[in-house]
Amino acid sequence: MISKQQTAPRLLIINDFDLSQFHKNIFALFFGLLSAVIYAKAQPVSRQAAKPVTLTIDLNKTHQTISHFGGSDAWACQFVGNWPDGKRNGIADLLFSSDTLANGQPKGIALSLWRFNIGAGTAEQGAASDIKDEWRRAESFMNADGSYDWNKQAGQVWFLNAAKQRGVNEFLIFPNSPPVQFTVNKKGYANNGKPNLTADNFDRYADFMAEVVSGIQQKTGVTINHISPVNEPQWDWSDAGQEGTPFYNHDIAGIVRSLSGALIKKNLAAKINIAEAGQIDYLTSDFNKKGRGNQVSAFFNETSPDYIGNLPNVTKAISAHSYFTTSPYASAAQKRQDLAKAVKAVPGLQYWMSEYCILGDNAGEIKGNGKDLGIDAALYVAKVIHNDLVNANATAWHWWTSISAYNYKDGLIYIDKNKTGGAYQSSKILWALGNYSRFVRPGAIRVDAEIVDDKSGLLISSYKNANNQLVTVIVNEQQTKADIEIKPKGFKLSKLKIFKTSADADLKPVPANGSSNVVSVEARSVVTIIGEIII
Repeated sequence: MISKQQTAPRLLIINDFDLSQFHKNIFALFFGLLSAVIYAKAQPVSRQAAKPVTLTIDLNKTHQTISHFGGSDAWACQFVGNWPDGKRNGIADLLFSSDTLANGQPKGIALSLWRFNIGAGTAEQGAASDIKDEWRRAESFMNADGSYDWNKQAGQVWFLNAAKQRGVNEFLIFPNSPPVQFTVNKKGYANNGKPNLTADNFDRYADFMAEVVSGIQQKTGVTINHISPVNEPQWDWSDAGQEGTPFYNHDIAGIVRSLSGALIKKNLAAKINIAEAGQIDYLTSDFNKKGRGNQVSAFFNETSPDYIGNLPNVTKAISAHSYFTTSPYASAAQKRQDLAKAVKAVPGLQYWMSEYCILGDNAGEIKGNGKDLGIDAALYVAKVIHNDLVNANATAWHWWTSISAYNYKDGLIYIDKNKTGGAYQSSKILWALGNYSRFVRPGAIRVDAEIVDDKSGLLISSYKNANNQLVTVIVNEQQTKADIEIKPKGFKLSKLKIFKTSADADLKPVPANGSSNVVSVEARSVVTIIGEIII
């Protein structure tokens, strides 16, 4: 007989020996399932590993040939070039060296072109130049009486020599303003947005530039390959913040014709590059500066009154700066694709992206203000480089101030603002650029690199160097890593080498995955893969 006590609801009690064997089995099963659920919740969720992203590379589909990656000496090199040997050589190594350290890490980013700023003489004017920041003034090789002193700009000349000693073979000189002796207001900046040089001084200005090419070559033995006679001619340059002057297209054409003759007269081989447009919009449209835009057509259309494409020493390349056109990415890419079409319409014409640093607020994505040595700014710059190379088909890519003393995102290397010496430190921007400049060498041909059904957000480009190496650069700004399976089309890759730039790595060598073509790309990193091509 079952008592009333036994008919009441009961808790599960393990030591209740009155339970039947059946009840005990049910209890054990229930308790086991409960334990399994609790254990499973305590463990990490096991997910199937994501499949590698398939990257197909086709050597038979080719694009532009890369000419050079460069940087400018304005304005800090005038002082840093006179710093103690250990420090200035350390900085030069970071910019120009192609050596490798004992741990396999590159010593520097091996820039292949160096830009030398020839000054207008505002440094000699001092405070009378009206340029308050003396680091933005510049010496001139020309004295007040019109004679030349080749001992001037000594700090910059030191870096010129340092670049050559470390294997740089291409050199470009550029003025921001004509010498103050020639300008309308006898200053290095303009008044009221008007050109600060009249047509009757074009020949004098041209003779000056030719004389500087000759003088530098004689003093240093460094051959000047290129001259950019005007810089961002669309801006007014009236605020006395630095040397500069606006020009109209007809002014530029006149200066180039005079310079062409001056170079020929002195038997100099330097080529003229134009027009360093302030942003890429001015190459294909008037944009907001009538008479200063549509520069592809203005200078390279035979029917244009400003046509200079037939001059024997004009480089068949149009140059512009990537400022104010880099965000958001989709519209930036479209602008560059449109530019590429306009350039392609002129047979043989190339496009040079000849100056960039992070300016403005870039659609709220990143601001120019505030120094950033970290990976965020570096990833943004890497995306800009990719966009310019892949969508604009740029054959050259140049940074602005290689050495900066400012709290701004304008430097590859940052220094104390000290004329005689101080500390210096590299930025991640330097090493992000190095993923391209160090490994994609002059003469490299960009080839097709395509991801099928891609949702990874990766930016990938590939280049075949003249030494039969394939270089692939991957920009991963995502918060998750990605595995890339390289599938060469009609060839094989051997002896893979991998380098990454990330929050904790500066072109650090990464072990390859044996004979596999699968490469892991860390989150928030730029990775370069190098392999020998076997047909």
